[in-house]
Amino acid sequence: MTHTLPLPDFTHERVEVTTGPRSGLVITVALHSSALGSALGGARLWTYPHWSDAVGDALRLSAAMTLKNAAAGLDAGGGKAVLCLPPGTALDADRRRAAFLDLGDAVERFGGLYRTAEDVGSTTEDMLTVSERTSHVVGLPDAVGGSGEPAGPTSLGVYESLRATLERVTGTNDPAGRRITISGLGQVGSRLAVRLSAEGALLTVTDVNPAKRALAADLGAEWVEPGTEHMVPADVFVPAGIGGVLDAEIIDALAASAVCGPANNPLAARDGADRLAARGILYAPDFVVNAGGVVYLDLEAKRLGTRAEIMDRVAGIGDVVRALFDDAEARGITPLEAAEQRVAERLRDAGATAEQDSLAVAH
Repeated sequence: MTHTLPLPDFTHERVEVTTGPRSGLVITVALHSSALGSALGGARLWTYPHWSDAVGDALRLSAAMTLKNAAAGLDAGGGKAVLCLPPGTALDADRRRAAFLDLGDAVERFGGLYRTAEDVGSTTEDMLTVSERTSHVVGLPDAVGGSGEPAGPTSLGVYESLRATLERVTGTNDPAGRRITISGLGQVGSRLAVRLSAEGALLTVTDVNPAKRALAADLGAEWVEPGTEHMVPADVFVPAGIGGVLDAEIIDALAASAVCGPANNPLAARDGADRLAARGILYAPDFVVNAGGVVYLDLEAKRLGTRAEIMDRVAGIGDVVRALFDDAEARGITPLEAAEQRVAERLRDAGATAEQDSLAVAH
């Protein structure tokens, strides 16, 4: 048995791996941390070579959600759900519904410590199915009074982060005339490509789905074959697909001045940030850049502001990225280290507050 990526260290509060009684799919729900509040993270439906690869992905993604939610200033912990599709499996409508009913049961067993939402491979309609079995789900369709699709807010946060990154490496935050490579044209990558094209960016794009060539043609973007995009000279390389793509070999061949994109865990190993820095390539930490969707979902679910106010906060992610770049430069560390240290400080403060509260109750 081989793993797509090495299994991460186990630093989680609770992980449940079950076989869905209706669907027969292996479902992993990973609660990494609830120190800052009920964990929030999406439910990913994806094909994996082996069910253990799905478990490993859930462990990595849930840990990343702790970083993301803490860095975004949310009172929310980190968790993730992964529904594993065996190779060659396609779900018909009945089995898909069964899978998300099974997920709802799995989420409900966490008693509110984990809230799920749409993610790669799942939809707001799937979340509506989940809601039949648990109330601990966010991002239901607009039609039923939910907050709807989070890809728009995610892409806004990525866009503002990209502008901050361009500003640092080119001296201006204007995308016009800048060479930007987008690897992955899913919901977020496509939205970003459309906006950047309208603003005059010189785009190179690719996706594992060849049907996305049509979007490239519509935008006047250059299409390259998947697996070659990192070799195209660019001001910014935007990983917008699956994680783990930036391994040592790719980093050493990367022809970009900076990396900034929505993909979760794009670095195959944490030391990839140091490898990028050694080559003079600026790295905007993924869990900061792509936090727009979770900020939107969490604040909408808690009714903390109007939709316009929440979107203003999402747009502020760009300023967070600028501050991280400044902090990292001033202290001679990578932006990833700067972001991780901010998160660690928040978690330490939360732990100290919890300890004080427990002592107060005891007395």
